[in-house]
Amino acid sequence: MNLIRPKLPAAEALRELFEAVRAHSLELAAPLSAEDQCIQSMPDASPTKWHLAHTTWFFETVLLQPHASGYQAFDPRFHYLFNSYYEALGPRHPRPQRGLLTRPSLDEVHAYRRHVDRAVLALLAHAGEADWATIEPILTLGLHHEQQHQELILTDILHALWCNPLLPAYRAPGGPGLRLASSPPPLNWLARPGGVAEVGHVQGGFAFDNEMPRHQVLLRPHAIADRLVNCGEFAQFVADGGYQRPELWLSDGWAAVQAQGWRAPAYWLAADDPRLAHEGVPGGWQVFGLHGVRPLEPEAPVAQLSFFEAAAYAEWAGARLPTEFEWEAAHDAPDITQMSGQVWQWTRSSYDPYPGFRPLAGVAAEYNGKFMVGQLVLRGGSVATPPGHTRPSYRNFFPPAARWQFSGLRLAKDL
Repeated sequence: MNLIRPKLPAAEALRELFEAVRAHSLELAAPLSAEDQCIQSMPDASPTKWHLAHTTWFFETVLLQPHASGYQAFDPRFHYLFNSYYEALGPRHPRPQRGLLTRPSLDEVHAYRRHVDRAVLALLAHAGEADWATIEPILTLGLHHEQQHQELILTDILHALWCNPLLPAYRAPGGPGLRLASSPPPLNWLARPGGVAEVGHVQGGFAFDNEMPRHQVLLRPHAIADRLVNCGEFAQFVADGGYQRPELWLSDGWAAVQAQGWRAPAYWLAADDPRLAHEGVPGGWQVFGLHGVRPLEPEAPVAQLSFFEAAAYAEWAGARLPTEFEWEAAHDAPDITQMSGQVWQWTRSSYDPYPGFRPLAGVAAEYNGKFMVGQLVLRGGSVATPPGHTRPSYRNFFPPAARWQFSGLRLAKDL
């Protein structure tokens, strides 16, 4: 290796960040039993144990094996078990069957993490300046990748616990954080003049490839709500027969309502739900979350909505969903609130490449670009998103029927 070392503050800061991010994943898993961490409640979710192993696999496969001289894999069989969707890296265990992986044990996965962590820290300690230019972007990408999976650890286990008739809490009531903050009414409309806006990642700092290149878009005059739609407002939509009125729904959304029996947002429980018998709760809607079952808080942002439900509510309210570019252009408006840290916000924008988009080089080319079809963009960030992980140009994406994420909505309308 080149013996000219990178500047100490940069290397030290990255080492500290690596250790902090890796430790946080284990902290998120700590409230869960070994049984909890092995369960897979649906094909779109993954077991906590798999998340812990897959994020480790990423560092081993993308960083250590190509760039750490003499690195020995912890277990070569893990290459097959914990690949997610990287076709260029060969076959992998089927995604819907991740919950069948009772072996390796949770202890072995923790040992795997320690093995890889030691190798990454050794690589950082001995990297020269020329090596630093190669490994720093990969390591930074790996950290942001792990933060994405930290959010999935929470959303996936919440769905698994929801499937348990006992409705167990991930954390005891009153625990720190992970609760939707209230927002005082009324909703106000912020008029936006339209015109040419610059969108996309500004040079400097990390961004995923789907946030680039920065470019101009033309916005029509519109108004955007200064806050998110809350549970009390969405309960009015439910009470007004919103889930029984096909004229409010997109065709595929109405088909989903009929096929899935949707009558309210995911994790809402009516007072007569048999699962509440052991809770002794009063009448009215109850909401299941990371702290267990709680009475619906009318001023808390509504969450666990599909795009279809968000669009139907907007139609019922005489409004629409904002485009992702309207959302981004309004991000720094002085009177707008709840742009991040509450719920991801569905937009009316398809997940398409920006003009001039080019995927990342090498294995990471499969990270985002190949998913740019059949998905809708969400903006903002949720209570489950690690602090500091998002930015105004961040583009999350899910298929329109997905409703197990902390996803809600903000209204917009034409002027």
